[in-house]
Amino acid sequence: MPKYEIRFGGFGGQGVVLAGVILAKAASIEEGKNAVQTQLYGPDSRGGAAKSEVVISEEKIDYPKVDKTDLLVLMSQEAAEKYGSEIKDNSIIIYDADLVQLNLSGSFTPYPVRATKIATDMGNKIAANMVMLGAVSAASNIVSLESLLKIIEASVPAYAKELNMNAAREGFRAVKEIMGRRGGNEN
Repeated sequence: MPKYEIRFGGFGGQGVVLAGVILAKAASIEEGKNAVQTQLYGPDSRGGAAKSEVVISEEKIDYPKVDKTDLLVLMSQEAAEKYGSEIKDNSIIIYDADLVQLNLSGSFTPYPVRATKIATDMGNKIAANMVMLGAVSAASNIVSLESLLKIIEASVPAYAKELNMNAAREGFRAVKEIMGRRGGNEN
């Protein structure tokens, strides 16, 4: 497997850093791949811009930063405007359809997932990041849903385990439904 580069973009408080940490742990601990995760968020954190990057590979990773993404997760309009042009050809873009207006050119497969609405309907909008993690698994096959669920279970407080694990399942299901409407499995 060549190097696979993923970026989560949003604003502070959406959990994009936690999503990246969980994805990297799932890839390395559960699936035995090499993975590195880096993060950047504004000094005001809550409400300011935030991003989390994950590089996954079967090979040694010699540079931990993402240049152009294979998969881009967008949880805010600001993130779409800032990172939307930093994609490789034939990349995947998963975006919160209620928060992001996707106006990008290039060769990519879009997955509009109503992550915040799904999480809110489940009882807490903060789980939107876990919805997006499930969507990443379904859209890319870079890590299995089972690996993500194990790391989510080990990473979140006991009171939040069920909500977060179910949110990841819902994100996975949402992308699989999109694939079904498009006429089959795209990956």
